[in-house]
Amino acid sequence: MLYKKKTTYDETAINALKENYENVLSAIGEDPSREGLLKTPERMAKALLYNTQGYQMNAVEILNSAKFHENISEIVMVKDIELYSMCEHHMLPFFGKAHIAYIPNGYITGLSKIARVVDVFSRRLQVQERLTTQILDAIQEALNPLGVAVVIEAKHLCMMMRGVQKQNSITTTSAFSGEFEKHPTRDEFLKLISNRNG
Repeated sequence: MLYKKKTTYDETAINALKENYENVLSAIGEDPSREGLLKTPERMAKALLYNTQGYQMNAVEILNSAKFHENISEIVMVKDIELYSMCEHHMLPFFGKAHIAYIPNGYITGLSKIARVVDVFSRRLQVQERLTTQILDAIQEALNPLGVAVVIEAKHLCMMMRGVQKQNSITTTSAFSGEFEKHPTRDEFLKLISNRNG
C-alpha cells in the first residue's frame, strides 16, 4: 500500500502557482516536462502555501484562546523559540530563534501560544525588523501586560548564499514596551536570554 500524505490546500491557488512555477523552470533553462521536475511545480506551490500560512492565522485570537486570570507580576519568558521565515526581498529563507517575555497585568496565556504567535508572523513574507515588532504588538494587544520584550537572532540566506556571501553573520533585532523600556527590567531580560544553561 502506498503512503499518501493528506494535507488540504486551496486548489485554485495551487493551480495558479503551478503554472507560474512551470514558467519559472522554463525561464531558467530547465525542462518542466522531464521526469525529475514533473511534480516540482506542484511541490513548490504547496511549499510556498505552507511557508506563508501565517496570512490565514490571527495572533490575537490565538493568545485569547488560552487567556487566564492570574494575579502575578513577574517576568514570564519563553526563549529559544525556533523560527523559519522568508525574506520578502529575495524570497529566500531566514531562520533563527526568538526570545519573548512579558510581565502580566492580571492575565497570562498558555506558553505554547507564545510560540504560535512567532509562527503566525514568521510564516509570511517578512523582514526581521517588522517580524519583531508584530510579535510584540500582538502580545501587547491581547494581554495588555505591564511590558513585553522580544529579541530575534537569525541567519539570512539572502546574505549567505548570494550577495555578500557572509556565512557567519547573525542579525539581531529587539523591541521593548512598558516596563522593559526601563533599564533594570530590560537588563534582567537580556541576562536571562544570555544564560544558555537555563
